[in-house]
Amino acid sequence: MRVFKMAAPRCVIDLAALTRQKFVDDGVSSHSADEQENVEASVEQKFNIFHQWAEKEPEEFKWPPLNKEKHLRYLHKGLHHLPESYECLDASRPWICYWILHSLYLLGEKIPEEEASRVTQFIGKCQCPDGGFAGSPGQQAHLAPTYAAVLTLCTLGTEEAYKSINRETLQSFLGSMRTTSGAFTMHRGGEVDVRGAYCAVVAARLTNVYKPEMFEGTAEWIASCQSYEGGFAGQSGMEAHGGYTFCSIAALVLLGHERLCDTQALLRWLAQRQMRFEGGFQGRTNKLVDGCYSFWQAGAFPVVHSVLSKQDTSLDCTSWMFNEEALQEYILICCQNLNGGLVDKPGKPRDYYHTCYCLSGLSLSQHYLNEHHSCNYVMGGPENELQVIHPIFNIGLDSAKDAVAYFSRLPVPNIR
Repeated sequence: MRVFKMAAPRCVIDLAALTRQKFVDDGVSSHSADEQENVEASVEQKFNIFHQWAEKEPEEFKWPPLNKEKHLRYLHKGLHHLPESYECLDASRPWICYWILHSLYLLGEKIPEEEASRVTQFIGKCQCPDGGFAGSPGQQAHLAPTYAAVLTLCTLGTEEAYKSINRETLQSFLGSMRTTSGAFTMHRGGEVDVRGAYCAVVAARLTNVYKPEMFEGTAEWIASCQSYEGGFAGQSGMEAHGGYTFCSIAALVLLGHERLCDTQALLRWLAQRQMRFEGGFQGRTNKLVDGCYSFWQAGAFPVVHSVLSKQDTSLDCTSWMFNEEALQEYILICCQNLNGGLVDKPGKPRDYYHTCYCLSGLSLSQHYLNEHHSCNYVMGGPENELQVIHPIFNIGLDSAKDAVAYFSRLPVPNIR
């Protein structure tokens, strides 16, 4: 079922009522309270501008359009030439490839074969002789760019891209990152947090190099990182965080141990992270809204939904358990740069990271699907609809299916 909702968003229907959802100062001045009020003021300004525009032409009112052409120009430019400001991301070049290519996929853009081959060859230069991928040619293998490289190659989905992955050395590298507790270091001698486990299990599952012994104790270690708030921290005893929370619940599902998670506490924490006025998500308690959490927080809802649906047959099968309309409103009105690309919040510069995760969150909020149902609620016209993503891998649903089908035909390496 596909529904294109043309009725006005919250900021047009009743801006006064929406304004009453703003932060209420308790009379104690603090830096965080001041910052929250400043952000709400910038968001309110965006809402006001759109409200005024909508009132002038009520008969032909539409939701704000997703400026696809401008976003596409911005993304294509980045695939060929990056500004000097990206020099600091020299150790994240597979990430930049992923952010741009995934965004292009979401916008329905096909990658020419020649372009796909060039990207594949570059990612191949980042592959290390001992396995895994580095953030740039000649650097040290690291789980984060390994994850990004695998997602990039699966998004391209060509025979050349699939074959460029050395599955034997990849399996060896992933296994060598595991600690005796079941956690994963990000690189040899590096930090330990739940990102490592997620990156490792995604790379292993997508490329079919997964072996149970590679992840012995990992699920239990991840479960120990769930905090008293309900979300997950990078390590046990630390603060719950949106990115770590997504990595944790997604990894637990991929490992088949989702029952180790207190899903009720997790769901409560996730729901409380959606901002009442802005409509977007914050990453931690008492923090500011940020466009990237449109995926990192909202993306956890489909994963939790899949877990709960096995326990509760009465669960709603038409939408996720957050305000999808409010999230679409925030992204479309507050996060689009006039020249293309998407941003953290009003007043912030555009970048490929936020473009990727804002669009991923927008796609999630438009599409509900499980094994038996599929419902699409797109705010605005057909031009606002994005491609469907796989919520655990955050690549296209078709890309994930094709990659799994390709690699499942190959035997699992048996590297000791």
